[in-house]
Amino acid sequence: MAAARLGELLQELYQKLYDAFGPQGWWPGETPFEVILGAILTQNTNWKNVALALTDLKAEGLLDPQVLRAMPDAELAQRLRPAGYFNIKTQRVKNFLDFFYRQFHDSLEEMAQEDLGTMRAALLTVKGIGPETADSILLYALNQPTFVVDAYTYRVLSRHNLAPEAPSYEELQALFMDHLPADVPRYQEFHALLVKVGKDFCRPRPRCPGCPLHEWPISG
Repeated sequence: MAAARLGELLQELYQKLYDAFGPQGWWPGETPFEVILGAILTQNTNWKNVALALTDLKAEGLLDPQVLRAMPDAELAQRLRPAGYFNIKTQRVKNFLDFFYRQFHDSLEEMAQEDLGTMRAALLTVKGIGPETADSILLYALNQPTFVVDAYTYRVLSRHNLAPEAPSYEELQALFMDHLPADVPRYQEFHALLVKVGKDFCRPRPRCPGCPLHEWPISG
């Protein structure tokens, strides 16, 4: 498919979803640090469970990197229990907190000053942070123009003949970043809209009737 045509189709896809669902207001979180913790904790669970853990930490004034770093692992694990896989996620949070202090002295301002490529590569050195989590942190906490892709992204694009067969994360991400302007708010909204249609309609067993993309014509 020609690059110009693919760009047009992606723009059309965005507009159809936006017209159907409206702005999604992602990512939930009052501060960039809360967004980062949410991105780490939401792995392999749903957001409602993550929100429970974050709300409890916030209510006790514990959403602070120094406080969480000093907290014994066993205590943090209990506080993260609602998010599931709490022992694994405790270690992932601690890994990030150690990195955050070592590389950026607990300063989000310092972190935000790094260029996109350097910051992404650095995040991927943290054990437990993969491409999707790293890009979520970059896009939603640091306002860097990178596109987050996930299972919903692949499912929607593949069912509408826009994705290659079995693409890598980077190949799927490049479909967006090579064919759309580097626009942080648009990237944020597009990702959130793909999650919305994926959860509501484009499930493993699709619910096509009523979907805003139902019978959306795709031609070369």
